[in-house]
Amino acid sequence: MKQTLDTSRDSKLLGQGQGFVPSWFHEPEPRSFTPKQRFRTIWISDIHLGTAGCNAEILIDFLHSIECETLYLVGDIIDGWRLRKGWFWPASHNEVVRRVLKLARKGTRVIYIPGNHDEMMRDFVGLTFGGVEIAMDAVHETADGRRLMVVHGDMFDGVIIYARWLAYIGDQAYTILLKVNQWLNAIRRRLQLPYWSLSARLKKKVKNAVQFITEYETVVAREAVLRGVDGVVCGHIHSAEIREIGGIIYYNDGDWVESCTALVEDYSGHMRLLDWAEHLRTQARVVKAKAVVA
Repeated sequence: MKQTLDTSRDSKLLGQGQGFVPSWFHEPEPRSFTPKQRFRTIWISDIHLGTAGCNAEILIDFLHSIECETLYLVGDIIDGWRLRKGWFWPASHNEVVRRVLKLARKGTRVIYIPGNHDEMMRDFVGLTFGGVEIAMDAVHETADGRRLMVVHGDMFDGVIIYARWLAYIGDQAYTILLKVNQWLNAIRRRLQLPYWSLSARLKKKVKNAVQFITEYETVVAREAVLRGVDGVVCGHIHSAEIREIGGIIYYNDGDWVESCTALVEDYSGHMRLLDWAEHLRTQARVVKAKAVVA
């Protein structure tokens, strides 16, 4: 049975601390003296833990640098499609899970909305594990009173709905592209250059990809109108975006495979995208400039 989680009403964390959590997720951490960025709400999606394309180290840096009241995990957090073909789970992927659970233990409300790559988690909708609530979708009320539908978005993707076999073929091609991206960034690291996504750049240049993204955004916005909400937050297509479509504000929080972005809400209800890869590039430029001056 489909369950919608309405977060507009006050509710305490469901079963926080309940459920089995392996002891190796609770290792002590060194204290950090860097001030954390504080937000009312954060949305992240399409992490694809279990794949080589996941930029886990960049995400760990992000999770270490923020605090929030509510964290939405908007699908494709774990890539079950890839894990069924072969196990890949380095220590950095454990660390991502551990940091999310730590946020839940420290009082952040964590809501996990599974996507198509982690659809096995949809069997657990309505349950809470380690303080993480699992729901099919949610309605979020912003600090300024707007109601936002929160969904992964695969249900609005015609390829996923009508031609699942084609989606798997596309996934294979995308995996190859991400492998090239991985090799490219390995070379860039050797040259002491920051992360840069070839796949994200190509997606913005290929006409068919641009057309698909535009059509997807329009369909999602149309569903938001039907549900009587003011906007929609989704992921799925790995394309971070904020724009108005027919009176609906469309938010896509991006991904942690290509763009490394998150959607954040401050305490006044203002929402914006954080490009954490660009944030790290800026930090690297500042450090380099200081080194030159010294």
